[in-house]
Amino acid sequence: MATLSSASQRRRHGGMVNTVVGYALLIFFALVFIYPFVIQLANSLKTEPDAAANPLSPVPQPLTTAGFDRLLNGDFPLWLGNSVLIAVVVTVGRVFLDSLAGYALARLRFGGRRAIFATIVAIMAVPGVVLFIPKFLVLNQLGIYDTYTALILPLLVDAAGVFIMKQFFESVPLSMEEAARIDGAGVFRTFWSVVLPMARPALITLTILSFQGTWNEFPHTLVAVQDPSLFTLPRGVANLVSGSLGAGTQYPLKLGAALLATIPVAIIFAIFQRYFVRGATEGAEKG
Repeated sequence: MATLSSASQRRRHGGMVNTVVGYALLIFFALVFIYPFVIQLANSLKTEPDAAANPLSPVPQPLTTAGFDRLLNGDFPLWLGNSVLIAVVVTVGRVFLDSLAGYALARLRFGGRRAIFATIVAIMAVPGVVLFIPKFLVLNQLGIYDTYTALILPLLVDAAGVFIMKQFFESVPLSMEEAARIDGAGVFRTFWSVVLPMARPALITLTILSFQGTWNEFPHTLVAVQDPSLFTLPRGVANLVSGSLGAGTQYPLKLGAALLATIPVAIIFAIFQRYFVRGATEGAEKG
């Protein structure tokens, strides 16, 4: 009995040691990942000389909001407004159109369906940089270069979104749609009233990915617009970093702009994180 008790105590002790070591490693890596954000926040609240002399110090000496004041009194509100407009319009359009395309590929039987789906999968493997020059030529030929249309139209549909929705719709039981058709519902009514509400996890996942991707979209803005009044946050912040401010490092201004640009996406992801994880889990279980 004494031997069994001693072995049990050793196992408990070993389990506690493993737990402590595991939490210590988690805390260490959490600090490693969080520290750059702390430095970003600290530098955005420093004076220009302090940020240049002590860029890695997490304590502003002295603390000032001059960088944020300069941003908010400059072009930052314009960039923010452009980003909000484009991100919202693109996200709504992409979720709707990707869902339509995904449902058509999953349920409708028409010639060339397999070839279209294979093309969509192939597009996902094409690096975006390859499309820079063709995209510019198309926008210029259509006469929409340097407009809001140029920023929005090419982003309304993406191959990854169509793929996600198609895979999810294929997991929906056909019996649900057959019952709707017996009641006299057409194809679109079946899609809109029966199938789409069942795709809520996939829709939430696609919404988060679309908003985040559009909000952070930078390469497309390089070939779509040159007018500063049409700059989005990524383009505007890149313009700051590239040296448009003149002399000096301008760390408080640059890092403050990057921090403000990150906050909306971080808030949305934090709010919908559980839905995002749930959607990915349900999709994996059904797949």
